[in-house]
Amino acid sequence: MEKFFKLKEHGTTVRTEVIAGITTFLAMAYILAVNPTILSEGGMDKGAVFTATAVSAAFATIIMGVFANYPVALAAGMGLNAYFAYSVVPMVKEMGVQDPWKVALAAILVEGIIFIILSLFKFREALVNSVPANLKYGISAGIGLFIAIVGLKGAGVIIGDASTLVALGDVGSAAVVLSIVGLLIIGVMWHFKVRGAILWGILITWVLGMLAEVSGWYSGASTIPNLAPENLLPPSLAPTFFQFDFSFASSHLMEFIMVVFAFLFVDLFDTVGTLIGVADQGNLLDKDGKLPRVGAALLSDAVGTVAGACLGTSTVTSFVESTAGVAEGGRTGLTALTTAAMFIIALFLSPIFLAIPSFATTPALVFVGLLMMKSVLKMKFDGDIADVIGGFVALIMMPFSYSIANGIMFGIIVWVILKVCTGKIKDIHPVMWVAFALFAIRIATLIIG
Repeated sequence: MEKFFKLKEHGTTVRTEVIAGITTFLAMAYILAVNPTILSEGGMDKGAVFTATAVSAAFATIIMGVFANYPVALAAGMGLNAYFAYSVVPMVKEMGVQDPWKVALAAILVEGIIFIILSLFKFREALVNSVPANLKYGISAGIGLFIAIVGLKGAGVIIGDASTLVALGDVGSAAVVLSIVGLLIIGVMWHFKVRGAILWGILITWVLGMLAEVSGWYSGASTIPNLAPENLLPPSLAPTFFQFDFSFASSHLMEFIMVVFAFLFVDLFDTVGTLIGVADQGNLLDKDGKLPRVGAALLSDAVGTVAGACLGTSTVTSFVESTAGVAEGGRTGLTALTTAAMFIIALFLSPIFLAIPSFATTPALVFVGLLMMKSVLKMKFDGDIADVIGGFVALIMMPFSYSIANGIMFGIIVWVILKVCTGKIKDIHPVMWVAFALFAIRIATLIIG
């Protein structure tokens, strides 16, 4: 352990690393309940998605721990899974594709392969630096709002309305009341720094749902898990394993490129931002503020994305919840290996995670949305007008158009046009020109089509 992970050099011990790894797992285990729920709404098999989520998380986290020696855990990313189920799948379905989620998995596979290539040539970091800071923060905050709306809609807190677009749901229903109670529980636990506050919020809300079901107040799908011995084995991966559909790319190439680009763009700086944030908290940056072995870390993330697509889940990315383990003293890859081991153990608890209803995951989605919204505090609203409006448009278009891709698209288009109009064309990086051209073509196809 000492020789491989260099524990003394990092000022840590095996016991500290193990505790840190368990802490990280508790902080991010909610993804095992949330991800199957979200992707199943896109037509995927919920049990298979659960297994794919756990296995891909364990696999990618092991790679991160062994090859990069960082205390960073990975899993299917929030925001990216919502884009998968609520943007890509409906768009592809409208074009007559029978299993649109297979097209989305194909796009993620392509994205992962591109990221592997970019990581090998150390081009990924340069790409991240080409995106304006205000645009990054606006996109991150917009995804937070989008995730929150997805959660509120799932529990019926927010419903559709013909005259006002959205309206308040039945505030007296069990689902709405319990989802709000769950959010309050997470808030109180977070205040008192309870480990795994988000996971505990989900579980407590779920238990309250069971009581509501028994009392006759809740009348939705059963919330009580079937813990029969035969159900304790992980669900089969067969329904989602290597289920790719590339035929869509041949008939709708531009749309497919746009989907890949949207996945690519969000994951691009999300991963780097998370890695830098975790490393900074753990004092892992060098004297120049750079992240040692960043290439190995980015490559681990990219390989995890490819593995996740093959298994049957949305983009696998580094989790900011890894900071919970770092706060407990985690400094090396042993923390990551411990978290990976916890994901493997969780495979045999599938009846519990799969029985969790949407109203119990709503508090988690809303709270994660809150955490992502904090990026708005870093936005500058009195600087360059292109940065200001571009970032703001990206932020508001995601929740209001119910699409992460639309937010990215309009944010970049507005930014480029304003840069040109204000005589700052030299500020536009070639990557941003490529993005602008792709999105302009996309808008043209929408107008023509």
